[in-house]
Amino acid sequence: MKIGQVAREAGVSIDTVRFYERRGVLPAPERRPSGYRMFTPSAVERIRMARGLQDLGFTLDEVIDALHAHDTGAATCESERWRLEAVVDRIDVRIAELQQARRNTLDVIEECRAGRCRFT
Repeated sequence: MKIGQVAREAGVSIDTVRFYERRGVLPAPERRPSGYRMFTPSAVERIRMARGLQDLGFTLDEVIDALHAHDTGAATCESERWRLEAVVDRIDVRIAELQQARRNTLDVIEECRAGRCRFT
């Protein structure tokens, strides 16, 4: 498969495929004598898996580590659960930060209503 076909089937841009290749998400594809990359159909599934992990909140480095663990055959639910737990911990921190920002914004709104606007 050429890079454009991989990108279309995976639902990403050609630049994303190239980026994933550079970062090690995808193994280096074989090249034709003309220099064109020739990907296997498994590249599409690998990109979809990487995107799915990123949608869960994994960083790209975490995605790469998880895929490499998968590639070695050492990955099990028990051995990889910690990665999901780390994502949940990050989400909880972000939620707390957003709740604090919301409280701060509501305080400023109340000050404005009381005639003590910080923006004048």
